[in-house]
Amino acid sequence: MSKRALITGITGQDGSYLTELLLGKDYEVHGIIRRASTFNTERIDHIYEDPQANNRRLHLHHGDLSTAEQFTNLIYNMQPDEIYHLGAQSHVRVSFDVPEFTGDVTGLGTTRILEAVRNSGITCRFYQAGSSEMFGSATPPQSELTPFHPRSPYGAAKVYGHWMTVNYREAYRMFSANGILFNHESPRRGETFVTRKITRAVARIFTGKQSKLYLGNLDARRDWGYAPEYVEGMWRILQQEAASDYVLGTGEAHTVRDFLEEAFSYLDLDWREYVELDPRYLRPAEVEYLLADASRAHRELEWEPRIKFRELVRIMVDADLEAIGITPKGVGRAILEEKFGEWHQWAGSVSKCLEAAAGSALGD
Repeated sequence: MSKRALITGITGQDGSYLTELLLGKDYEVHGIIRRASTFNTERIDHIYEDPQANNRRLHLHHGDLSTAEQFTNLIYNMQPDEIYHLGAQSHVRVSFDVPEFTGDVTGLGTTRILEAVRNSGITCRFYQAGSSEMFGSATPPQSELTPFHPRSPYGAAKVYGHWMTVNYREAYRMFSANGILFNHESPRRGETFVTRKITRAVARIFTGKQSKLYLGNLDARRDWGYAPEYVEGMWRILQQEAASDYVLGTGEAHTVRDFLEEAFSYLDLDWREYVELDPRYLRPAEVEYLLADASRAHRELEWEPRIKFRELVRIMVDADLEAIGITPKGVGRAILEEKFGEWHQWAGSVSKCLEAAAGSALGD
């Protein structure tokens, strides 16, 4: 019998890749989406199934993490085997502008889901999406034993969600686990996040559609990995005999400046000719250096990242070229063919997704 999974944040980068992964493993997948007057489902349009279709395995439900009322009934009626709580206000810089909203959705949203599971009386496995931003100014490398020192409202909200997940595990013996994921990127990353902002600008500058790119701190060092690999790690965390907490990351750190160099040079451009600094993009409190020690995940989950930094950048630049109608160099496609199975290949996970988003499949 197929397992049933519930995903909050299904329309986000991680939610969409996790949905593809679980459907490939014959799960029945249910996702929570916000009710809005416009369609906000472009990352899952390519796998959308009509509600009238027989034997469909992808189901969408309207919900909001800022209210608890519908979750208990939804979870009780659905009886999921696994819950992946990915929904959040996840932009770190924006969290300084809307700290109360970030705390409500990103922090208290976790408690609302955990309490809904407890009140429903069902037995299921719960995954909480943590973040390396919880470590903040902690000395690198950071592991599961590193004390948290968040430097943003987002990081603080995630720390609250982390400890509530631990608390429900210890107080109510729930299978509730935390994944502390370091930065993970892809062609589906939001366009306001620095990595996607860079690769999108590179493609547009290369084709004459943009002349300048404005950024903030170029010296911040991050451990950047490839998002589809991280959703594999999420799934592995919930397949363990006992619930626990795991750091996922590559163990390599690069600066924003390094990312610029790699992205622009891939198309034989010099980033210094196009990039200008804008103080508006600086955080009130910066996080300078995040570097994962994921040795426990390597050992217990048998999880190892396959995509290296240079490969990640080339996948993203190629996808942004294709997104504006330019034939990419093809390195990204070759990397996926070499390193991934059928669930994640260029045609299905990049080209098909771009085509569906452009055609607004859910709005036709």
